[in-house]
Amino acid sequence: MASLLPQKQTSLAVSAPLMCVKGLSVDFDIGKRYVRALHSVDLTIQRGETLGVVGESGCGKSITWLAVLGLLGRRAKISGSAIFDGQELIGMAASPLNAIRGGRIALIFQDPASALNPVHRIGRQICEALALHRGLSGTSAREEARRLLDRVGMSNAAQRLNEYPHELSGGMNQRVMIAMALAGEPDLLIADEPTTALDATIQAQILDLLRDLQADTGMALALISHDLGVIADMADRVAVMYAGRVVEEAPASSLFENPAHPYTQGLLAALPELEGPRRRLMAIPGAVPSPQALPAGCSFSDRCGYVEDMCHDGAPELLALQGSSAHFAACRQCEARADHAASIVLRHHVEMKVPSTMSSEGAKA
Repeated sequence: MASLLPQKQTSLAVSAPLMCVKGLSVDFDIGKRYVRALHSVDLTIQRGETLGVVGESGCGKSITWLAVLGLLGRRAKISGSAIFDGQELIGMAASPLNAIRGGRIALIFQDPASALNPVHRIGRQICEALALHRGLSGTSAREEARRLLDRVGMSNAAQRLNEYPHELSGGMNQRVMIAMALAGEPDLLIADEPTTALDATIQAQILDLLRDLQADTGMALALISHDLGVIADMADRVAVMYAGRVVEEAPASSLFENPAHPYTQGLLAALPELEGPRRRLMAIPGAVPSPQALPAGCSFSDRCGYVEDMCHDGAPELLALQGSSAHFAACRQCEARADHAASIVLRHHVEMKVPSTMSSEGAKA
């Protein structure tokens, strides 16, 4: 998949991570029992780094970060550890956690129209964030709100402060959300599908904005996305999630050039080629299993073209690949395979010529 080779090349100093998630698990109360939706997730983010988190809907990408920030509600039982700059967030009291949420850690939701309050003007909502996290009020808060809108590329910023969310386009509302996130001067920005509801041109503008802001402020970025092209362009490292587990983690260049886990290979094989002969897109067969009905052993075994009896004997651990200290995969067979990434689902399809613009749900996974 030469067209997806990462364009971002950075050098990150080795130091204590800004965020270190260890053994994070989430169980939801469904009435008579608890169902585990997240299984011992381990993730780290260095200062200034961009971590891409990818996977199909229902794989646990958003739940991971909502659990870290204590936003899942009372029906969720969270265990494990999430240490942010030396402070344990899991089980932290409400007052100090509120000082971190929206301040040192900011979150951008995928649907800005739903995240913004429809009955309050834009200026009031940004000023509220400034009051909570920086103690600004009155004229000083309003002037800073205008400056933040200027910073995220909003034209006529002073006028926009007096407008309501419904008066703005989707891209403009997303810029407002980014401005609100920057109000607390965060060290870590969590962007949950920040470009999903936007057209291609506006998507590119938002991604360029995030890249520029990161370069200016030095903040770390956790980018959750279905779009592998976005991840290839933005991320330093990538974590692939499936059924509530991290199944592969690697530097972006290593993952896109040499994907090890069959699920990662399937995601890449489902993407259309920009060059070369036209072919049918090879979607991964089946769907992500419900947390209540996971298959025995490897959660991907029911959809995997390489499945063998040993794959049903317990969930595989996330281990370093042979010859690599930075590329990890949770598959008992991945070290023994040398097949190309696109071969994973060949047995499920017959080659035929089709338009290269053809897409499938798997292509956006």
